Amino acid sequence: MSVVRAFIAIDLSPEIHKRLDQVADELKNRLAGVPVRWVPVENVHLTLKFLGDVSLTNLEILKKILRSEANNHLPFEISIGQLGAFPSKRRPRVIWVGVEAPQELMDLQRAIESETTRLGYARDRREFSPHLTLGRISRNANSADLRQIGEVLKSYAVGFLGATRVKEVHLFRSDLQPGGAVYTSLLNAPLSA
Repeated sequence: MSVVRAFIAIDLSPEIHKRLDQVADELKNRLAGVPVRWVPVENVHLTLKFLGDVSLTNLEILKKILRSEANNHLPFEISIGQLGAFPSKRRPRVIWVGVEAPQELMDLQRAIESETTRLGYARDRREFSPHLTLGRISRNANSADLRQIGEVLKSYAVGFLGATRVKEVHLFRSDLQPGGAVYTSLLNAPLSA
């Protein structure tokens, strides 16, 4: 049985990608030599649900679910800005840019989570926290590296980077390649007009 690695996400406008690229470049300069795996800017998106391995049968069911759920929600706007880290700036593991969104985003994510759980995909253990991942700190990072990352995150202020209108939700395929993950959109499900 064939499977594909997949996730459900919101894609970003080219303008937002350009601004995120500028932020990432500045962080790379300030953190030169620190072991961070940077996400290529074209791969930065707002993940609503990571599915993992999906059978081809389930892929078709997921497409139907996503079309139906997207049609139940109106388009909305999200704002991008502020720099942060998970679990915290003092103990960073993931560097991110924040997403400010209306309740519509939370409702859409909750509906997708509920439907995919019904289909047998594990419910996320953490509460949904909208963010855009810029980089992941390597396990090889030592305490001095983590301190440096924390100091840079505290001193480098990132304000409002822009807003984008969310009109569709994507089902992406993720193929892991030697140079990093390559994402292919398998479905664009428009939100209700």
